[in-house]
Amino acid sequence: MATTAQASGTFKIGGDLEVTRLGYGAMRITGEGIWGPPRDRDAALAVLRRLPELGVDFIDTADSYGPAISEELIGEALHPYEGMTVATKAGFTRTGPQEWHTLGRPDYLRQQLELSRQRLGVDRIDLWQLHRIDPGTPADDQFQLLLEALDEGLVRHVGLSEVSVADIEAARAVVPIATVQNRYNLADRAAEDVLEYCEREGIGFIPWFPLAAGRLAQPGGAVAEIAAAHDATPGQVALAWLLQRSPVMLPIPGTGSVAHLEENVAAAGLQLTGDEIARLDDASR
Repeated sequence: MATTAQASGTFKIGGDLEVTRLGYGAMRITGEGIWGPPRDRDAALAVLRRLPELGVDFIDTADSYGPAISEELIGEALHPYEGMTVATKAGFTRTGPQEWHTLGRPDYLRQQLELSRQRLGVDRIDLWQLHRIDPGTPADDQFQLLLEALDEGLVRHVGLSEVSVADIEAARAVVPIATVQNRYNLADRAAEDVLEYCEREGIGFIPWFPLAAGRLAQPGGAVAEIAAAHDATPGQVALAWLLQRSPVMLPIPGTGSVAHLEENVAAAGLQLTGDEIARLDDASR
C-alpha cells in the first residue's frame, strides 16, 4: 500500500485545528515568475485534486501567487474543502513576474482578506498569515488588523511569515499567533532560533523552500549517501529530516507535477536513524 501524508502525523494549529503535518505549498501552480496562469491548467488542477487522495489536508497559498490564480485554482479543484484546511496570506502587492512589494496598510490587508474569502468561497479562512511585516506601516497597526479579523470571525487563526523571535513576541502582545512561516531547510538554518521558540510555545512552524539541500545533495554529500541507503531521493531525505526535526514542523513542498507530488508525499514514510539525523544535523550547521 502506498504511503500517504498521514504517516507524517498531525499537529493542532492554534491548539484546535488538526492538520496532517506534511502539507502542500500552492505557489508553483501559477505561471513563470509566480505570475499569471499555469502553462498547463489541467495539470495544475490534477495536482490539487490528487492531494486528498494522498492524505494531504493542509494547503498553503497566498493572494499574491498569480496574483489570485492559485486561490482561484484551489477553489475550483477542491471547494468545499471537506476535511481540508486552506491557509492563505496577504501583505505583498505584485507588479510583474518575480516582482514583490510589501504592503501592510490595514485597509489593503482587509481588502485582500475579503478577496481571498471570495476566491476561496469561504466565510471564514482557517489560517490567514501576514506575508511580511511592512516596514512602511506601523507594525502594531498590522497586528491590530489581524486581531480584528479574528474577532469578527473572518479568520479562525492568524500567522506570520519571515519574522524574528522579537517580531513574534511583538505580535503576540496584540494578537494570538498560531503559526510562523520562515525559510528553513537543510541548506539554510538561519531561522533555528525561531523554530526553537515556536517549539517551546506550541506554535506551528511552516518551513518554506523545504526541499533544498544544497551541497549535501551532491555526490558524496550526506544527503546523497543517506538517500542511496534508503533507495530514496535527496528531496525525500530533506523532508524526512524536517519532519523528524520537530513536532511543530509543517513542511509544505510545492510542485506542479502529480508524479513529483507523489514522490514528496512518500517522504512521510521515510524513517531516518538517529545516526543519520545526527550526521545531517552536523553537516547542515
